[in-house]
Amino acid sequence: MKLCPKCAASPLPFVMIIVIAGVIGFITWLTLGLSEWDPWPRFGVAAVSTLAVAATLWHYVLTCMRRHCRHHDGIRRMTTSSHQISQTG
Repeated sequence: MKLCPKCAASPLPFVMIIVIAGVIGFITWLTLGLSEWDPWPRFGVAAVSTLAVAATLWHYVLTCMRRHCRHHDGIRRMTTSSHQISQTG
């Protein structure tokens, strides 16, 4: 997905993805610590859940940033106004 340079320059959304996915993975690892599993399968499940959450959030953030970009608002306004139906009376 292409983003405008102003939207792609901010690292904050991507840092938040890493933080949220890391917290979810850590909570998964702690929860699985209550089970009788060995450490390596527990680590594997926590890693897979971290990657799944990160991939889902990555897709969501990129889609929202692309949809709600206001840096080219003048161009969008011109293209949408040409598609409006004119009323004839």
